[in-house]
Amino acid sequence: MVSQIQPPTQPEVIYPDNDGQPIANSTIQFGWIVEIKQNLDWLFADDPNVFVAGDLFWYPVEGRNKIVNAPDVLVVLGRPKGDRLCYQQWKEEGIAPQVVFEILSPSNTQTEMDKKLLFYDRYGVEEYYIYDPDRNNLCGWLRSEDGLDVIPQMEDWVSPRLKIRFALSTEGLQLYRPDGERFLTYTEISRNAEQERQRAEQERQRAERAELARRDAIPRLLQMNLSIEQIAQALGLSVEEVRTLAQD
Repeated sequence: MVSQIQPPTQPEVIYPDNDGQPIANSTIQFGWIVEIKQNLDWLFADDPNVFVAGDLFWYPVEGRNKIVNAPDVLVVLGRPKGDRLCYQQWKEEGIAPQVVFEILSPSNTQTEMDKKLLFYDRYGVEEYYIYDPDRNNLCGWLRSEDGLDVIPQMEDWVSPRLKIRFALSTEGLQLYRPDGERFLTYTEISRNAEQERQRAEQERQRAERAELARRDAIPRLLQMNLSIEQIAQALGLSVEEVRTLAQD
């Protein structure tokens, strides 16, 4: 009996989800990454098929774990929300991130950023934005038939994909949602959430006080020989509500 030689088993390709480096090199850079990522999460919160991530490894080519990049913020329209250790494009219906953001820090070199531009151009990014908070400088690229082309004027530029507006002034960059509301910092989001919670609690307490006042008023109005219909009209309630409260 002739034995068949089995072909050698191909080693499993490992796709690391980190490189041991910090997400950001300064609090300023990290703050911008968080602000953009959180506001985009908020903007697309009701769309289950928009995936937003920060500092996530993106592998565009199966079996090639050396071809990788980790944009500060990436947006993928057409892919479901959810946790991922990394973005393996062949497992995501082949859809590349359409929009990426990079926030510069003093440690970023021109060579490094040139390589990133080449990577994003080669692997299908449609919109690429770089902001340098130290120099208050904003650059952008938009995909054309020939690849990523520089956007000549970024002031009041509106992203074709995200519909957000970029406003650059001497005070710095400000991003605006499609409804005209500006992007908020984490502190502002937290403060607004707390204010909304307090307003909701105050409204609940006001409703409870109004309900108690109505309950106390009904017996007195009945003693005045007013009809159920008259009491309902006086208190702004339905007849059934008055009857129920009168029985309680």
